[in-house]
Amino acid sequence: MEEQVRRIIEAIGEDPEREGLKKTPERVAKAYKMLTSGYTEDLDKIVNGALFSSDMDELVLVKNIEMYSLCEHHMLPFFGKAHVGYIPNGKVLGVSKIARIVDHYARRLQIQENLTTQIADAIMKYTGALGVGVVIEAQHLCMMMRGVEKQNSVMKTSIVRGTFRNNPGCRSEFLSLIN
Repeated sequence: MEEQVRRIIEAIGEDPEREGLKKTPERVAKAYKMLTSGYTEDLDKIVNGALFSSDMDELVLVKNIEMYSLCEHHMLPFFGKAHVGYIPNGKVLGVSKIARIVDHYARRLQIQENLTTQIADAIMKYTGALGVGVVIEAQHLCMMMRGVEKQNSVMKTSIVRGTFRNNPGCRSEFLSLIN
């Protein structure tokens, strides 16, 4: 990867031997390894059995989870907040695991629509929840720095599963609590 970054630096007309750029290929390779770690992580190990018996049968919501990803079209960042809610079915998931699931899928080349779906499906799979709702609000640098250059645009995606889809009251409660 370092050699490819070096070639990119040369292709844009810069000198990869310039003092400020000498270690850039190494730094970029290290950064991309971290930013795409979702490909190499094991979600089972991330969740690590952090499921706990519970009689809770109402909405569990974690909102404003910071999220950073890379768009698969331009490899530029998009970032924002994820809001994840679920209705437990005898088990609750450790709260930090919800944020870790968001990070796991965000750390891939991605489109926001798929990221939203992947998070919801993982929460459903691991918890056996009666329903799951995920909303992501994000700003996309591919839209802000290039192309139409719209600085204040925010993309919102949502997905609902189970009781969130079938019960309008449940869906309304979830959406009202994240706003």
